[in-house]
Amino acid sequence: MSKTADTTAQCGAELIVKNLEAHGITHVFGIPGAKVDRLFDALVDSSIETVVTRHEQNAAFIAGGLGRITGKAGVCIATSGPGASNFVTGLATANSEGDPVLAIGGAVKLADRLKLTHQTMDTVSLFRPVTKYSVELTTPTAISEVMANAFRFAESGRPGAAFVSTPMDVLSMPANAPVLADRLAPRMGGAPADVVAEAATLLKKAKRPVMLLGMLASRPDVADAVRAFVKLTGVPVVGTYQAAGAVSEELVDRFGGRIGLFRNQHGDQLLHEADVVVAVGYNPVEYDPWLWNVNDARQIINVDIVPAELDNAFVPAIELIGDIALTLEGLGGKAGGLARAPELEAVLEGYKKARRTALLDARSSSNSAVHPLQIVRELEQFVTPDMTLCLDMGTFHIWLARYLLSFRARQVLISNGQQTMGVGLPWGIAASLVNPSQKVVSISGDGGFMMSSMELETAVRLKCNLIHMVWIDQAYNMVEIQEQKKYGRGSGVHFGPIDFAKYAEACGAKGITATTEDGVRQALREAMDVEGPVVIAVPVDYSHNHLLMQPLAQLGETTAAA
Repeated sequence: MSKTADTTAQCGAELIVKNLEAHGITHVFGIPGAKVDRLFDALVDSSIETVVTRHEQNAAFIAGGLGRITGKAGVCIATSGPGASNFVTGLATANSEGDPVLAIGGAVKLADRLKLTHQTMDTVSLFRPVTKYSVELTTPTAISEVMANAFRFAESGRPGAAFVSTPMDVLSMPANAPVLADRLAPRMGGAPADVVAEAATLLKKAKRPVMLLGMLASRPDVADAVRAFVKLTGVPVVGTYQAAGAVSEELVDRFGGRIGLFRNQHGDQLLHEADVVVAVGYNPVEYDPWLWNVNDARQIINVDIVPAELDNAFVPAIELIGDIALTLEGLGGKAGGLARAPELEAVLEGYKKARRTALLDARSSSNSAVHPLQIVRELEQFVTPDMTLCLDMGTFHIWLARYLLSFRARQVLISNGQQTMGVGLPWGIAASLVNPSQKVVSISGDGGFMMSSMELETAVRLKCNLIHMVWIDQAYNMVEIQEQKKYGRGSGVHFGPIDFAKYAEACGAKGITATTEDGVRQALREAMDVEGPVVIAVPVDYSHNHLLMQPLAQLGETTAAA
């Protein structure tokens, strides 16, 4: 339905806000400044809530989290110069992860763009390599066109980031133009029927077919189609970290686990044994093709919304390009039930047994720290299907990605594209805004937490229904374990202690320290009864981290590290 009845705007800033409202934006995140204050002023009279963050990078992370959960672009705003440049990591992350985000950055007056003046910066060029769309407004008559296209680029195809530079004089110029950012993007149909039929023929001839799920497979509409396909065909399925939740609980017997970072999982073995791999919504940035397609001996059917970016180890035999859900529906209908290969069934059983044994046997060797899998055991009992789990980057996220199952699409948010530290808490804030009545659990290491911990005050201010768990070891441990493997020692990875319970209290949140598995269980229960954010600090025994890189015997080849 068109929302163009009210098209009069006093200035460019107000027309931008009208476009944001027409697109259904409810929140914007950022920090004001002199070059963009006209836009912040216009937001005061709108239906949009302005959330002031403590750092622009985190504003972009929160917007990206909203984008991933809802499928609609989150919006962040910052002033010129360093305000806008602080968006870079957040937008690069969103672009790699397929999360729709629109960033708006202030800029000096048009006449000052080429001068050495305060906060001048060519942000359009700065953001072009890490976004799908990066432009500057040069006239108020172009505002609606630019805003509409920015949303389309961010949300269509493989979603990602868009950036719009807004010179301060353009924001103040008179503007009177129709709102365009309320147009629905055209929907694609499924892949062509003849190509689908060709792929179905290849699948039916396959002796050991396997499905590989990527980040777009965890979109709710695609996840439904994935589940229907797996149920119909019986094909074994593995997923990258970003595909978490795409497989339902009733199909868990067909699930061979998640793959990523180190090629030593049962999912890697399934792909190694496969003669045909159906890749669904997979982007090579999630897990390098040369790690799982070791000798290029298998044929790949690529099901995606955009053509593959070819790689020496990722050259699809058939590409099914179009609406992924519709394409899978057609492919499953033509392929029907597929024969079950004994070799693959043995790998699936091996995965289930190995996961079960690891969780049962996990014990800490320390009296003052907890084994990672002891925490996984407690989270497995605690995290309900309607809770969202937001993971930062670090060794802890490998333990969680491998052993903590999820059966709801986009229930677990993980970064494995840029592998960005600091995303956990901002994503948790985003999830709590989407569903304020339900608890959100976010997790980080102590290194990653301190990269965005200032937003704990933001979470307190917003009364976020959030539990944030910090795994403590006083090191950048994911770097350290790889240095140990390569050089026999760590370098530049250690830092000092922080009392995170007191830190939380200083920000107005509840702080709890847990040093045993029972303590973790009690802390989670206590946190459930607290209104507002809770930080649970857990010293972690990482003495078993070498197991994360240990070769899987069945692979029969040298294990590679990412």
